[in-house]
Amino acid sequence: MHPMLNTAIKAARRAGNIINRAAQNIDVLTVTQKAANDYVSEVDREAESAIIRVIHDAYPSHSILAEESGASGDSEYVWIIDPLDGTTNFLHGFPQYAVSIALSHKGVLSQAVVYDPVRNELFTATRGRGAYLNDHRMRVSKRTKLQGCLLATGFPFKEFSLIDNYLAMFKDLAQKTSGIRRAGAATLDLAYVAAGRADGFWEIGLAPWDMAAGCLLITEAGGLVGNFLGNTGYMESGNLVAANPKLFSQLIQSLAPYLADRLKK
Repeated sequence: MHPMLNTAIKAARRAGNIINRAAQNIDVLTVTQKAANDYVSEVDREAESAIIRVIHDAYPSHSILAEESGASGDSEYVWIIDPLDGTTNFLHGFPQYAVSIALSHKGVLSQAVVYDPVRNELFTATRGRGAYLNDHRMRVSKRTKLQGCLLATGFPFKEFSLIDNYLAMFKDLAQKTSGIRRAGAATLDLAYVAAGRADGFWEIGLAPWDMAAGCLLITEAGGLVGNFLGNTGYMESGNLVAANPKLFSQLIQSLAPYLADRLKK
């Protein structure tokens, strides 16, 4: 196993322990609102600090891009961190949330960890070496048509100017597939696509820390990721589509009629 992946795993498990302890006393947590429907708890901050300490103990010169503390450093190595994706789920005791850590080297994702502390499921990937769930190799699903597929998505919850476009996409795909799940943690949705549990995923307005680890998991598991036109640039725009290779273009084609100009990137 790559030593940098080992560091990411150690950091993710450290954060997971903090989250699991806090989950036993959710009612006493201090919670603040960053923006409409966007919350942060003391657990997010404590977990993020623990992750950064583990990383900097091993690689003190590396840069950080983290959800709560932002960007720091000027290294060609950048750790992209979401200490608790699914904070709203966590605060309600809804057991669907995860720790996400990715490493980018010269702008290319090279290591990824998504850790579900509730189920003790560890999703990992190293570029060129495949993707794994608890040491078992992962592959994306083999379905070839949208009919019969299970998709995952996330509703826009902070900025609603594109909600009509999104609902039109949802309506179209709901009629073409076996179902759509909106579980509230994009990092786990993407990990599930990599594991073949979901056949595809799309969402509007994600942040880099929501996508980075999951995207590497999917590509290393044999899947494809792109923006709503199927191109690169999704990390910058936040508009993401992911699926196995047979379904990717079908998903893009289904979304295309509902794209506003802001989504064509």
